[in-house]
Amino acid sequence: MAVDERMRVLMVSMSLQGHINPMFKLAKHLLSKGVHHVTIATTEDGRDHMLKNTKPSNITNNTNLNNSNNDSGMELVFFSDGLSLDFDRSDTESMVNTIREKGPKNLSTLITDLTKVHNYSCVIVNPFVPWAIDVAVEHGIPCALLWIQACAAYSIYYRYLKNINPFPNMDDLNEKVHLPGLPPFEVRDSPSFILPTTPCHFRLVMKELFEAMDKVNWVLGTSCYEIEEEIVNSMASLTPIYPVGPLVSPFLLGEKERSDISVDMWIPEDSCIEWLDTLPDSSVIYVSFGSLIALSQKQVDNIAVALKNSKKAFLWVIKPSNGESNHAPELPNEFLEETKERGLVVKWCPQEKVLMHPSVACFITHCGWNSTLETLVTGVPVIAWPFWTDQATNAMLMEKVFRNGVRAKYGEDGTANVEEIERCIKDVTEGPRAEEIKKRAMEMKELALRTLQEDGTSNNNINKFITDLIVGNPARA
Repeated sequence: MAVDERMRVLMVSMSLQGHINPMFKLAKHLLSKGVHHVTIATTEDGRDHMLKNTKPSNITNNTNLNNSNNDSGMELVFFSDGLSLDFDRSDTESMVNTIREKGPKNLSTLITDLTKVHNYSCVIVNPFVPWAIDVAVEHGIPCALLWIQACAAYSIYYRYLKNINPFPNMDDLNEKVHLPGLPPFEVRDSPSFILPTTPCHFRLVMKELFEAMDKVNWVLGTSCYEIEEEIVNSMASLTPIYPVGPLVSPFLLGEKERSDISVDMWIPEDSCIEWLDTLPDSSVIYVSFGSLIALSQKQVDNIAVALKNSKKAFLWVIKPSNGESNHAPELPNEFLEETKERGLVVKWCPQEKVLMHPSVACFITHCGWNSTLETLVTGVPVIAWPFWTDQATNAMLMEKVFRNGVRAKYGEDGTANVEEIERCIKDVTEGPRAEEIKKRAMEMKELALRTLQEDGTSNNNINKFITDLIVGNPARA
């Protein structure tokens, strides 16, 4: 595709790993199709994490992102979220409210400085910085939204917050919800940011995002049409979403492995790949709950007992709370000794490389959308154990739409008991349904991989987006 060499795109995201990495992945697709340069703007609190934990070839102190051989075409710049760098951002209410108050001015100042040197064809924001939409409009730059959750979550939020469809009593988690393009699901499977029990500051983020949707020219999704076809079609007459994913690293899509640009907020322990190399195919239970979830001691205890009783090999990621090594939950006494011949516990790992490893049999996951996409493109069966935000919706999709795994049942405290975890492990590895689940996981893999090929739907959507930028006449429908 012939693209004006001056075409530049600005992306805006919080510095959370699961938010910024999809931006990097979309940026690489745009650059591969001739967009001249992409600037990614994120909050200053992420700078230290990135400099400590990202490979030196990917990020430098002057904020230019480069691979080891040549200019990557990306630049990473920072703006203040209004809080000091040592502020404890686990106080989410203060963090969200402060960036909502201070972020617009600080981002606007940054854009003013950037546009003294270059013009931007588009600003792409993610859902959790809705105020950035108004900043883009004030600077006269067309705005796109990169939806970093499932298209199903977009549909649910849109229909609920814009009063498009009737919803049941959202206080009753057992009530059924019926929406176009989706199987019937319970209120508990809705994205938690619309539930009355969710703190007001989180619900406000989504409310303000969908109030600003009429200022957004494009909604791009990290999902792909083939796996959410009915859901995407159901939004076509409202505000359409154009999937451009799965936004995962190129090597997961069968492309030649190369130096990849991404952000790790914790240092991955690459030695786990060498450990996996020593094990038979489809023999390892992989356990990880992402970069934000902090397990309770009871949850850790139950997982440990279930893994021990399974008699299977396992790789378990237990991330320290807030990245501090002295805050990790304690493993039960004697657990490591009793399982040392078949288990490995690490603080962080290169998840995409783990999931594509042939020794991995299944994935016990929190169902974050990035992890879900990685699971789909690698064909790994899942045990879904969601916690909050969109994770319950993703678990519902895995169970009812993708059908590539089983869902753990748990109590009001979010804790699955030992017997339930053991049941799930057996179901996806050796039970009567194991073969069916694996077959379905591989079918979903083929669908997901097809979409970014030359004639794939996501590839076509990316081309259409770039064409809209070239002609300067974006259409929402």
